[in-house]
Amino acid sequence: MTVPDTRPTDPAAATPGDTSPGDTEVRRAPEPAETGTDDGGRTEAGDGTGERPVRRWSRWDGVVAAVYLAWALLVTARGWRNPDGRLLGSRPDDQGFNEWMLAYAAHAVRHLENPFFTTAQNAPDGVNLMTNVGMQLPGILLSPVTLLFGAPTAYVLLMTLNLVGTGYAWYHVLSRHVVRSRAAAFVGGLFCAFAPALVSHSNGHPHMTAQWLVPLIGWRVLVLARGGRVLRDGLVLGALIAAQFFISVEILFLLALGCLLAALAHLALAPKVALRRAPRLLGGLGVAGALVAVVTAYPLWMQFFGPQHRMGHPGGPDVYALKLGSYVRYATESIAGSPTSAGGWGPNTTEQVSFFGWSLVVVAVAAAWWLRKEVTVRVLTLVAVVCALLSMGTTWTWGTERTTIPAPFALLQHLPVFDAVVVARFGFITTMAVGVLLALALDRMASLARDGDRLPARIAVVAVAAALVPILPTPLPAQGRPAVPDFVTAGTWRDHVAPGRTLVPVPVANMTSVYWGSAALAEFAVPQGYFLAPTSKEDPTGRWGVEPQPTAKLLTLVAEGKRGTDVTPAEVAQARADARYWRADAVALPKHRRQEDLRVVLDALYGPGRQVDDVWLWDVRPFSN
Repeated sequence: MTVPDTRPTDPAAATPGDTSPGDTEVRRAPEPAETGTDDGGRTEAGDGTGERPVRRWSRWDGVVAAVYLAWALLVTARGWRNPDGRLLGSRPDDQGFNEWMLAYAAHAVRHLENPFFTTAQNAPDGVNLMTNVGMQLPGILLSPVTLLFGAPTAYVLLMTLNLVGTGYAWYHVLSRHVVRSRAAAFVGGLFCAFAPALVSHSNGHPHMTAQWLVPLIGWRVLVLARGGRVLRDGLVLGALIAAQFFISVEILFLLALGCLLAALAHLALAPKVALRRAPRLLGGLGVAGALVAVVTAYPLWMQFFGPQHRMGHPGGPDVYALKLGSYVRYATESIAGSPTSAGGWGPNTTEQVSFFGWSLVVVAVAAAWWLRKEVTVRVLTLVAVVCALLSMGTTWTWGTERTTIPAPFALLQHLPVFDAVVVARFGFITTMAVGVLLALALDRMASLARDGDRLPARIAVVAVAAALVPILPTPLPAQGRPAVPDFVTAGTWRDHVAPGRTLVPVPVANMTSVYWGSAALAEFAVPQGYFLAPTSKEDPTGRWGVEPQPTAKLLTLVAEGKRGTDVTPAEVAQARADARYWRADAVALPKHRRQEDLRVVLDALYGPGRQVDDVWLWDVRPFSN
């Protein structure tokens, strides 16, 4: 979200104790600032003229960063106790998938391989990482951690830093460009980073919580609109957008949508000012767009036209939609929440993007009404409401039940890109708008207190605290991690599988492949996996995973006790054809409750196996080369 600079321009108006000696300096604006009015004749907020205080780093900034870090460590604490032995959050498959992505990013750096497509998962067809949240930039930046300590440690570190970085980025932008009160900026950053939206997605979606650049991008858009240098500021904006592209395309799309809605709302509420600013904004966006187009040309081609690309998202949009009442209830991981508090009101534990609670909704509405004369506040309010309505999906709800009455997203559901959106995530835009609104309201109350009107300010602080405390996060849960054989973790596999060739775990389960591949830093390929793929080569509609090969199905039935150990000559021939299809060097059977039955079947399919470390191994190179 983007907002105009609404800080007072009088240096003498600083809140006592809100600045430190030497941490501010007064600079004259580089060019005469404009004063604009909306259609009602009111001066547009944030366009004051004259001297403007510029803050430098101070001890208070360090305190804010430390508080955010402490809170992030509280949220992720159970994952830090034993990253290699525990899975953080309630979505273990999502964590396994993202750990594999971090492992592959480190592998790609180490071997200079394509970071946007790989055959190391779903061998031999591979996975299009641009349609599967590749997280190229975080993965590359964390590659030293991944290579030294493993993907599980890199994952927990990323989840922690995402919360800290997002909070501090919002605090920095708010305190430097939007409000004068550091306390107001602190609360705004705290909400934007630790609201239910980001905490729920910390259960397994690091690409959704990596929002460190979001406030910076929003601010640079506004700099262009307010008179920035088209070429220079356009290039800066383009560089930030390109970086966000390689962090999370989905967050970048939501940010772009939020900016578009803010621009349209500003055009409706203050058309003269909006139209006057449009030429330089569009010019700067053109420069930024040109840079982004050059930098992202190949990955965009890969996403929309490359191998294994998909269109749309599995299931209808309402599968991942919120309910209207979810905005006044509490998330599972909030202080006022419980394991059942969000039941029926959201898609799952990662998509609890609303869940503000009644108290915060009332405070936000009251703040919007109190500051309704400010164009900035009206823009934020419109954007927040529109995106909250979009998060409802294609039909309205009554309680936890969905009706047949069309809702706003029904108008967008078939548009390109919108057809692949997880609808609940429009609530991220609402969350950011509410965070900025809270910062503005607290800053205005601080101004009243400076003017001697302290009682309303104290009442407001109590009200905001009472609204925020119930939604503060609790530590995420953790659970045991499926064991990976020593054969893999100790590197013994290197004596039996050539780099880039496939090791087939038995039974051929999606997440088993993912955990084994991640533990080996993607040095060998695995069949199947956990990812989004096209339905078929002829049908690009998105689906989860791929159809297992016949031998994978056979081994799964044996593992589940649903068939005996006898195999036919046709199944033997198929098993050897599948080994050739997978480009497999070896098939490995770890400890399993039906290990003897599986050994009998595998001996019949591939010849006698032998025990190596803690697995039984079948060399299938004679059938696959």
